[in-house]
Amino acid sequence: QVQLVESGGGLMQAGGSLRLSCAASGRTFSIINMGWFRQAPGKEREFVAAISRSGITTYYADSVKGRFTISRDNARNTCYLQMNSLKPEDTAVYYCAADLSVRLPRAGDEYDYWGQGTQVTVSS
Repeated sequence: QVQLVESGGGLMQAGGSLRLSCAASGRTFSIINMGWFRQAPGKEREFVAAISRSGITTYYADSVKGRFTISRDNARNTCYLQMNSLKPEDTAVYYCAADLSVRLPRAGDEYDYWGQGTQVTVSS
């Protein structure tokens, strides 16, 4: 019912910046919560950030606080993840996810829809 497509990943040196985008379709964008997750090779999927349907409430993993910013543009049906001061440990496949529940979740198993992911590689 909700389709998500990520873009904006790529190769960046440590200290650089990237902006990821997640375009949503199939539902009115303003009614869905959005989240970003990442998964590195051999590691568990990790929560990165989430934003409520209104854009007022945001959550961040401790590892990215002060460096990453999640935002959304409901008029464009798009959620963004601005990533600054990138570190090699940020290297992973990044996924956006959507949730229809009332509360804004942090756990991946609480999200209903997922994109295919976009690769982010940060070199030292």
